[in-house]
Amino acid sequence: MSEIILKPKEQPLVPIEANNVTPDVFAGKTLEEIKNLGIWHGNRQDRLSKFFDIEGESSENPSEIKIIIDGSVPKTKWIGKAMTAGEILVKGDVNMYVGADMKGGKILVEGNAASWPGQDMQGGELTIMGNAGDYVGSAYRGDWRGMSGGLITVHGNVGNEIAEYMLGGKMVIKGNVSIMPGVHMNGGLLIIEGNVVARVGGEMKGGTIVVKGIIDEFLAGFKYLGIERDLNLEGEIIEGAYHKFKGDLATKGASGIVYAAVAGNSHIAPY
Repeated sequence: MSEIILKPKEQPLVPIEANNVTPDVFAGKTLEEIKNLGIWHGNRQDRLSKFFDIEGESSENPSEIKIIIDGSVPKTKWIGKAMTAGEILVKGDVNMYVGADMKGGKILVEGNAASWPGQDMQGGELTIMGNAGDYVGSAYRGDWRGMSGGLITVHGNVGNEIAEYMLGGKMVIKGNVSIMPGVHMNGGLLIIEGNVVARVGGEMKGGTIVVKGIIDEFLAGFKYLGIERDLNLEGEIIEGAYHKFKGDLATKGASGIVYAAVAGNSHIAPY
């Protein structure tokens, strides 16, 4: 696999938009052509080489390219936008929209990510080893179609309204979640291994949410269906005992399912 290494220079005060930093865009280009790619900085375009020292070798095929961003880029947005193949490794933090519109390939962020990672994701794998902000795998503002495929894994904590309008795919959050995970969810599988503050699955119509931790506040619009053990979801066995709920019945025709671990959640069971 060909490697192209981007060593960040000093990050600017005004964020840059690196939507050209994908194996799809780099494929078939010389190193000089990659250095001269346009990148938005505020209301003007600059060359990619203004913000990164660039070395390595490209390939004709995006699936044979690995982009390594060798350091934190907390002021850089849109890394991996709409990529279909190949790999991106970020050795540090990223700004908003990493992996937005992603259709294939793999992105690994070794640090933290800001809001909207994996927005409208359709395929591929996005892994964040640290924390992430709000709206993980969610829809664009004003749209009703969020993540529809692929896999998002966040090893740390996340913010509000993750999996908003989720249609498909799988999301795994290994840490804690703030409010409204799975809001307006229509499909897919959301697994939360930590705790949730409130309003799991608000106005969800479909899909499945599993919470292994404690839910501080649970919505009233869910019908209790009893206890299930050792869940078999998409070929994965999730061990343990879980309260099962259907809803959100505040939404007409809703058939979403929320599983909440029995341990620690006696306050939300109707007995």
